[in-house]
Amino acid sequence: MELFTEGDPIADSKAPDGPVEKRWETRRFEAKLVNPANRRKMTVIVVGTGLAGGSAAATLAEQGYRVRSYCYQDSPRRAHSIAAQGGINAAKNYRNDGDSVHRLFYDTVKGGDFRSRESNVHRLAEVSVNIIDQCVAQGVPFAREYGGLLDTRSFGGAQVQRTFYARGQTGQQLLLGAYQALERQIGLGNVEMHTRHEMLELVVVDGRARGIVVRDMVTGEISTEMADAVVLASGGYGNVFYLSTNAKGCNVTASWRAHRKGAYFANPCYTQIHPTCIPVSGDHQSKLTLMSESLRNDGRVWVPKNKDDDRAPRDIPEDERDYYLERIYPSFGNLVPRDIASRAAKNVCDEGRGVGATKLGVYLDFADAIDRLGRQAIEAKYGNLFEMYERITGEDPYQVPMRIYPAVHYTMGGLWVDYDLQSTIPGLFVIGEANFSDHGANRLGASALMQGLADGYFVLPTTIAHYLASGPLAKVDASHPAAVQARRDVEDRIARLLAVDGDRTVDSFHRELGHLMWEHCGMERSEAGLRKAIDGIRALREEFWQRVRVPGDGEGLNQSLEKAGRVADFFELAELMCIDALHREESCGGHFRAEHQTPDGEAQRDDERFAYVAAWEFTGTGEPAVLHKEDLKFEYVHPTQRSYK
Repeated sequence: MELFTEGDPIADSKAPDGPVEKRWETRRFEAKLVNPANRRKMTVIVVGTGLAGGSAAATLAEQGYRVRSYCYQDSPRRAHSIAAQGGINAAKNYRNDGDSVHRLFYDTVKGGDFRSRESNVHRLAEVSVNIIDQCVAQGVPFAREYGGLLDTRSFGGAQVQRTFYARGQTGQQLLLGAYQALERQIGLGNVEMHTRHEMLELVVVDGRARGIVVRDMVTGEISTEMADAVVLASGGYGNVFYLSTNAKGCNVTASWRAHRKGAYFANPCYTQIHPTCIPVSGDHQSKLTLMSESLRNDGRVWVPKNKDDDRAPRDIPEDERDYYLERIYPSFGNLVPRDIASRAAKNVCDEGRGVGATKLGVYLDFADAIDRLGRQAIEAKYGNLFEMYERITGEDPYQVPMRIYPAVHYTMGGLWVDYDLQSTIPGLFVIGEANFSDHGANRLGASALMQGLADGYFVLPTTIAHYLASGPLAKVDASHPAAVQARRDVEDRIARLLAVDGDRTVDSFHRELGHLMWEHCGMERSEAGLRKAIDGIRALREEFWQRVRVPGDGEGLNQSLEKAGRVADFFELAELMCIDALHREESCGGHFRAEHQTPDGEAQRDDERFAYVAAWEFTGTGEPAVLHKEDLKFEYVHPTQRSYK
């Protein structure tokens, strides 16, 4: 069966021409404005309350729009952004070590393996400087040096120290800053907050996004909410792999419902594998725990030189240890980008030199740093991370090295957006991890927080105003035929899930799907493996709709029902991810095809054939998707063989 067809190319028509450093300034000036009196008449729905959604809702409300905010958590501050640990990048050059907006731009384009847009990435680098000032003004307690200046540290993929941090709780502190701004607007009556509500459908009227259908997760009530524009800030889809560093609630449903309504999905196969996670300990696990990449500032990664060396790490002398990142990549050492570090860890474990009971682990050793700096200094930098590791593993990382192994973390793919962050559905804007725009084939560490806050605080408020100023839009309510049909589709889908009444749990299907994806669309992929995965996903999806058991009903709290709807969407996404990975016959960033590697085992890009964004159009479940290509042009950072040696 044909897996996909190729459609017309797609282009980003919103990015201005001219020097890259002037494009955002030009776009801001050219964008139409909405006067304050008219803003009070306009309603914007924001789905998600993480760094992107929380900052966007607060900023739009501050500007005078009526905002309705929705999240499935019991509080906006429980969004998964709170779990981010290591830091946020900004080109403020406090260290005076050669950093600049252009260098952050360069590192990010190179780190993404030349699969991101120059216009978007340069804007991100520009705005990064303002983010830090905004957050400091909100009271975010960034770490400071002895003299009172904000402290920075190194992260993978950069040779300057540009990462601002709050110990190992940076995401939490930044989210609390956005949360308090959001709560202020809720208190003023400018934001209508709906917690424990899950978006299950997008309402499209006359080709424009005009609302959403949501389910109250406590009462089961389904309602249709209308607005002048819809903003999706619903995060990434790493939980398609079942085991990931994401919170268990993270899902793709909001994005996938929009995709089914006409929003193109871009680069779905681009998945980030994070190199420093606590290894899997058994089949009982439902998620994995991230250990911050910041630990690689002082921790040294190594494995025994000899295969199957079972001695305790402290019993292995220095000359029998392989500090393989320092050996292979001397320029960057332990601070190579995440995709490079992850693949290197997989390689040494495949050679039989992995550590721990499963042999799927490498050591992250702080002995040298403790000797050099003292235990107290290490505690000040990483104390909460060390404590978390000890609680989970029962091992004291001050005494023995941590054991780490790569795991699914962030997703660079997402809904396609133009320079204005608008999807292929007019009026539907997508921000943060839910869009594809800034990271190419690999996200550099400490860039996710930067993108989420850049989109929410600084970019979207300008670009959505341009869309809203193009009105006025016709008034529509929940009685419109398109809204009625969207609600009916949600009700029918819930009824269908409940009616199967099979003999297998939702989790059993999700776990099996995740295994297929990790084995064949994870760190390493091949044509044979991807084709096997596609066949397996289709068979499993068919079995799901025949055998899944969802106890209870839809009239109240039913977590099995929630999970069933999310896993049903994961099946469709998983197939598209594999098709996207199969069609891209190159190794690029976190997407490593076994057939396409250099003689020394590095990723081998094919810029002649694949220097484009793959934007996929939905045509129906099981039907061939349509591929639309957005050619990427590199005027300032010319593609070269990516080297960190």
